[in-house]
Amino acid sequence: MPGGAAPPAGADTLRVEAPVTMKAYLMCVFSAFGGIFFGYDSGYIAGVMGMDFFIKTIEGPGALVLPAWKKSLITSILSAGTFFGSLAAGDLADWIGRKFTVILGCLVFIIGVILQTASASLGLIVAGRLVAGFGVGFVSAIIILYMSEIAPRKVRGAIVSGYQFCICIGLLLASCVNYGTQDRDDSSSYRIPIGLQMAWALILAGGLALLPESPRFFVRKGQLDKARVTLARLRDQPLDSEYIRDELAEIIANHEYETSIAPVGGYWSSWMVCFQGSVFNSSSNLRRTVLGTSLQMMQQWTGCNFVFYFGTTFFQQLGTISNPFLISLITTLVNVCSTPISFWSMERVGRRPLLIWGALGMVICQYIVAIIGTVKPDDDNCVKAMIAFICIYIFFFATTWGPGAWVVIGEVFPLPMRAKGVALSTASNWLWNCIIAVITPYMVDSDKGNLGAKVFWIWGSLCCCCFLYAFLLVPETKGLTLEQVDQMLNETTPRTSARWVPHSTYAGGEKSEKSVQHHEEKVAASGSDAESQV
Repeated sequence: MPGGAAPPAGADTLRVEAPVTMKAYLMCVFSAFGGIFFGYDSGYIAGVMGMDFFIKTIEGPGALVLPAWKKSLITSILSAGTFFGSLAAGDLADWIGRKFTVILGCLVFIIGVILQTASASLGLIVAGRLVAGFGVGFVSAIIILYMSEIAPRKVRGAIVSGYQFCICIGLLLASCVNYGTQDRDDSSSYRIPIGLQMAWALILAGGLALLPESPRFFVRKGQLDKARVTLARLRDQPLDSEYIRDELAEIIANHEYETSIAPVGGYWSSWMVCFQGSVFNSSSNLRRTVLGTSLQMMQQWTGCNFVFYFGTTFFQQLGTISNPFLISLITTLVNVCSTPISFWSMERVGRRPLLIWGALGMVICQYIVAIIGTVKPDDDNCVKAMIAFICIYIFFFATTWGPGAWVVIGEVFPLPMRAKGVALSTASNWLWNCIIAVITPYMVDSDKGNLGAKVFWIWGSLCCCCFLYAFLLVPETKGLTLEQVDQMLNETTPRTSARWVPHSTYAGGEKSEKSVQHHEEKVAASGSDAESQV
């Protein structure tokens, strides 16, 4: 929300959402399942590129490893697809809706998986990963948007953290499947891990088809009768509930306030809205876009995907580990077991403190690994210590920056630009994901940069940047509705945001009352037809 007058005081700031019921909670939680095939797709490739049969299929008989450029291409091409898929998803989500964009992404993803499963050469697997990347881009951008818009404020951080947890589950499942098929001496060794991805996409698409659309999408489209029915379903409340009336009134009033200050015009102007205002104004659209895109960039700078993408081949290159697949599985298991802590800490500790202290913890662990890898890289006991600190580093990432970056980008954008803001932020994640996937083999492979464990000097230094970034720029958004986050950003700075308390609502003014009356008239006119339309 651009700087300006605060919204009028009025309705009770605590009565803008219904109490959370188990049915409402489970409906919101299911959407986090999208993280499983995102995580699985990211995780299976590390193991597959280390499988003897796959290496011989791509390189020919007698080959022992894939060259750096092929590992770089196979890994990064998915991220290239997701970058463009994320950007396209911003338009689709505002056109056909949040949940149907995700379903469409699942279908595109399945086509890509079929191409990969059928592959017996480099060309087809690269083409399949590119197509699958578009689907992952649709899902990864819009599932966060959908979850943030439907989740109750009291559990929004925990539910969006559940998305990161499902990413970890996907990574773990990929490691388990790779571990089980690595010794097969036929094409099933890599086709089973690849083909299994279709199951996750089918489950997500089928489940979302039964869930309601985001009520904020219907408000944006001016379909207030549908917005009321979907909100009632999501909150497990009757249509005439005062909670539903109050929350919907706040959503409508906030949307009208935002569009009155920054009207959205045609196609290009709808994108330019994301870049309005000054970067030095903490509430401007430009500042929010910079926050979202740079936060996702910083998440990739932590070096997390070095471990998850190249962990197996990295442990092979250390030369002292007899079973690198098992070590890779252990690091993934640490990721999975640590992430649920964020369900509690994200709402109790807050987003900002977790990102600050999580970055500091990662800095310490990465520098220790780098020191050991520089001083005694060939000592068995020292390598065990390196692995231990890599696991501790993953713990810090999984409980802080892993879920935290996704939670924040789903909260900081106003409704008129939220789909495109989240799309740009997710595209930034995948752009840097792609860059890191391209350059990492050239940094660490023995026939290239040969940094080995010394690469952790780079990740540790980048995590120092993450620490400063979180301290200076990340606001605290816990316990607030999306509309209250909008108001808070207009009235505070990142370092004072944690002390902000809601004191007024958008639905307290005369203009908002007229909007609610108009909404009530439309609902009365549509009657029971509204329920059949959703």
